[in-house]
Amino acid sequence: MGTRWKGKGSEAKAHAEPMSKIVSELQSYLVKSEAHALLAGCSALFAVETEKVDLLNRACFGRPVVTAEKDKQWFQLGMEEAFYLCHSLKCLSIIGEDNSLKTDEELWLYMKAKRETFPVFYKAYSHLRKKNWVLKSGSQYGADFVAYRHHPSLVHSEFAVLVLSEGDNRRLRVWSDFHCTVRLCGSVAKTLLILSINKNGQGTGTPSCLEQFFVEERTITRWSPEQCREDQSIVENGIKNHVLLGWSCFSSNFNVLK
Repeated sequence: MGTRWKGKGSEAKAHAEPMSKIVSELQSYLVKSEAHALLAGCSALFAVETEKVDLLNRACFGRPVVTAEKDKQWFQLGMEEAFYLCHSLKCLSIIGEDNSLKTDEELWLYMKAKRETFPVFYKAYSHLRKKNWVLKSGSQYGADFVAYRHHPSLVHSEFAVLVLSEGDNRRLRVWSDFHCTVRLCGSVAKTLLILSINKNGQGTGTPSCLEQFFVEERTITRWSPEQCREDQSIVENGIKNHVLLGWSCFSSNFNVLK
C-alpha cells in the first residue's frame, strides 16, 4: 500500500526526529528518574512528570489515564509495552500487586499466567519495536496489531499484523480465512503482515527463551486482475513467447520490515 503521510510537512517532521531518537530520550529520562510502574491486572500504571508527558506521547507508549493530579500524568501500559520497557530497554521497574519489586522472570511468569499467548505476542511486539515501528492494538481491524512508520499523528498505519506460532490452527486455516482477512485489510488501506514465530523447540519458562525464537515476516496482498494479463511479447529465435505478469494470487516477502 505504501506510506500515507498525514498532511503537508509530516514526512519531513518524521525524518527530522526519527522514532529511534525519541525512544532513546525516553529511555534516558526513565533511567534517571528511576521510574516504576504498578501492576494492575493485565496492564501496568505509572506516573510521569507533567513536563515529560509530551516525550512519552511522542514515543507512543501507553495511553493517558484521567486523574485529578496536576503535577503528574498517569499512563496505562499494555503487557507487551510494560515488559519491553522493563526487559528490553531496562528503564522501568515493575512493582507487583503485593508491593514487591518484580524481577524479569517473575514478571514474565505473571504475564504468562494472565495470557497464555504472551510469549509469542511479546516476541512479535519487540521484533517490530526494535525496528522502530510503532504498534497499536489492531482489534478494530481484525488483527493483533497495526504498525505505523512513525507517530500516528503523522502517518497512517501501514500494516495490519497477525501473530502466528507453530501449532496455531485457530486462524487462517482455510483459503476463505485468507480471502476475508486480505479483503478487510485492503478496504482500510493496509497490507497484511503475518509474523510467524518459530520457538525452535524452546519452552517458555523464562524470558531467555526469546533469544532462540525466530521470526519470519511475510506480507500477503490481494491478486490484481489488471496485472494478470499478457503484458508483452518477446521474440526469441523466431518463437513468440508471452510474458504473464501477476500470475500469483498472493505475493510473499521475507524480512520486509528493516
